[in-house]
Amino acid sequence: MANTSTNGLGRRKTAVARVFLKPGTGVITINSKPADQYVSLKYLLDRAVKPLHVVAQENNFDVNINVKGGGIKGQTEAISLGIARALIKIDEANKPALKAEKLTTRDPRMVERKKFGKKKARKSFQFSKR
Repeated sequence: MANTSTNGLGRRKTAVARVFLKPGTGVITINSKPADQYVSLKYLLDRAVKPLHVVAQENNFDVNINVKGGGIKGQTEAISLGIARALIKIDEANKPALKAEKLTTRDPRMVERKKFGKKKARKSFQFSKR
């Protein structure tokens, strides 16, 4: 796949990441910034690019990512899913390795909505009997 770009979409909580992979030298940009500048915590950055490490392709692709919504952790997990989906589009043989590391599953958990008559989703106001 010479000079072709492949995309993948990842979501987590309210974060949405659009990932574009193209053959290159391993440069990762997130919202037009270098990845280590956008994600300052190393463990989150490692989590985001884990699919590339699993299939040993970290230096073969340039990754351009557009991400919005949510917090930094949700965004990095969305990026991880987007990269995994793009790698599967590039080569179907990557799927078993990524699936074994549980990188292909979208985490469906979302924040529960606040209910009326309550402080938060489940927390109630203090009850006084007298």
